[in-house]
Amino acid sequence: MTPFEAKLNTVAKRTETLLEQLLSEEARPQEVTRPARLAEAMRYGALNGGKRLRPFLVFESAAMFGGDEMAALRVGAALECLHSYSLVHDDLPAMDDDDLRRGKPTVHIAYDEATAILAGDALLTYAFDIIAAPETQIVDRAKIELVLALARAAGVGGMAGGQALDLAAEKQAPDVHGIVMLQAMKTGALIRFACEAGAVIAGASEDDRDRMRRFGEIIGRAFQLADDLLDLTSDAATLGKAAGKDAARGKGTLVALRGQAWVEAELDRLVDEASALIAVYGERAATLIEAARFVANRKA
Repeated sequence: MTPFEAKLNTVAKRTETLLEQLLSEEARPQEVTRPARLAEAMRYGALNGGKRLRPFLVFESAAMFGGDEMAALRVGAALECLHSYSLVHDDLPAMDDDDLRRGKPTVHIAYDEATAILAGDALLTYAFDIIAAPETQIVDRAKIELVLALARAAGVGGMAGGQALDLAAEKQAPDVHGIVMLQAMKTGALIRFACEAGAVIAGASEDDRDRMRRFGEIIGRAFQLADDLLDLTSDAATLGKAAGKDAARGKGTLVALRGQAWVEAELDRLVDEASALIAVYGERAATLIEAARFVANRKA
């Protein structure tokens, strides 16, 4: 295991532990009743492993600017709740119709479709609860900025809108510009938020926030390109989900339009661009530069 992988693993474990606490029965306010089956489905959808890359980006971005660790972990956990909601809903029969997620039955298979929809809804709203809660010790102005930025990243102009465009692309394949736009919304928006959120938590300058937002946009694009490449070249056992579905459903991807060699070269270019953008922070940026390489070169 490389030093970077060890760091990623450590933050993943800390995030997992925090999510277990936040989603436990003991975490609920005394006056609130949580239906047991729904709460169980939420835990099933959120506590299913994974690299926890988005919380890692929040944590390391905050660390680069001297932000509070616990605040970064809580915002990262909130982001992971929202990301988990998106996966639960993406897997539904009306969306991507997947039976496996990280090698396990998807939520609608393990429970039922209605429970999966409600579990996703509850995880989405809980993300904003976690950020706004008193236990997240960030100044109120920063909390408002984070809630607004996350709402926009997840909404009609972000992830949800990108998913709508992605579904439409199965019927009429978009051109290169259209694919780049839908991927920036569907996948890139949450990664962009993760990188900027660390700077917000730390109270960094507007220039620093803009730089981190741009860094997130670049590695978000790299993440989706790598995802499309894996769908073409990997298998279900490695991915923990079905492979080859993009081609089977006629989805427009840059791999399909430009070919594997172009995508591999573009991934290298994006890593160089992202690395150059934050090289101004010197050694403090070393882990995030490694994260950009990891995103582009991951195997699952």
